[in-house]
Amino acid sequence: MKPYELTYIISSEITAEEAEAEAKNFESFIQDKEGVVVKSEKPTPKTLAYPIKRQGSGFFTVLEFQLEPEHIGELKEKLQKDGKIIRHMLIIKNPSKIQKERRTRKKPLISAIPVETIKEKGEVKEKKVSRKVELKEIEEKLEEILSE
Repeated sequence: MKPYELTYIISSEITAEEAEAEAKNFESFIQDKEGVVVKSEKPTPKTLAYPIKRQGSGFFTVLEFQLEPEHIGELKEKLQKDGKIIRHMLIIKNPSKIQKERRTRKKPLISAIPVETIKEKGEVKEKKVSRKVELKEIEEKLEEILSE
């Protein structure tokens, strides 16, 4: 059995109870064909972004199920013949692949590390002295740079 997702819009000319009965009708059809209903949402009234078959609103419903592929043609035929369904979309739900987290380069922390010069036997060596940099020092340095 393959996993499917059926999204459809029921006409707003019927009541909410009739829309729920219509949704139950499709669920029972799937179960009659030895399918499994994984997730079913209650029909919710929505205003459409643009008119579909001269209707500005409808009951929006999503149904996730598993069914053998040979029964999908019958389901599509039933959806097309039903006059209360104004639009439908049936997709195959493939399991999403887990993507590996991309490695990113870490930017080095920029801090003012003073360098001491040491003179030994005529050679000049530089030695980095690490110390904590205070926020005030950074702000003063920024003001000094920006004022130039």
